[in-house]
Amino acid sequence: MSQGTETAEINPARHASQVALVTGASRGIGAACAQALGRAGFKVAVHYRGSEDKALALCEKIPGARPFKADLSDAAACQALIKTVVADMGPIAVLVNNAGISIDQILPFAKPDDFDTLLNTNLKPVFLLSKFVSKGMMRAKSGRIINIASVVGYTGNPGQSMYSSTKGAITAFTKSIAQELGSFGILCNCVSPGFIKTDMTDALPEAAKEGILTKIPLKKLGTPEDVAAAVVFLAGDGAQYITGSTIHVNGGMFTN
Repeated sequence: MSQGTETAEINPARHASQVALVTGASRGIGAACAQALGRAGFKVAVHYRGSEDKALALCEKIPGARPFKADLSDAAACQALIKTVVADMGPIAVLVNNAGISIDQILPFAKPDDFDTLLNTNLKPVFLLSKFVSKGMMRAKSGRIINIASVVGYTGNPGQSMYSSTKGAITAFTKSIAQELGSFGILCNCVSPGFIKTDMTDALPEAAKEGILTKIPLKKLGTPEDVAAAVVFLAGDGAQYITGSTIHVNGGMFTN
């Protein structure tokens, strides 16, 4: 990598006055994204819903970071979150829509209420926060919206029809808003993780882990930091001509 490219991508001074909001940032991929953006020089707004202790502990590791609590399933709370972050920290230059959950069940036994929960947690906040943050970005004629999708939104996965549909919808939504907002200098992209080493995968039986590894050409799980590296790239100057795209971070499981 040339010195010029390195400076454009990771020089913290270039982003010192820019605010990055990361949702679901108290643990896992969100926490890794928040720390990586902090190292890149961004002022990080750490969103959380219930894990206040973890959010506060994370903010102590990131100079200038501040915690913000909100229930993103509520439209008014999403709008209030954007307004509060802007009032407390300044205009939002980067939004990372990471918050999400998984509820797994094969279709015959899937519960409509669980599907509603997934829509309200995984998909609706991506629409709402992108909508509310876009107005300020349009005035600034710049901004980055980075949405965390999933490999199963492309490949499908048994028992995850509800979850994968929300993640696939995020990808389609991102492609559309990239076309709507591009003329305002706003770049909208996805990062699509595969199987990442988190608390959830740590709890899987060994047989399940071995089954997962057979699907991955690199024969290992990814780390939250692997995903965060792609997010930081999309937030930086090295990605200034990329929009409507997806970076797949999955060890080769899916490459289209």
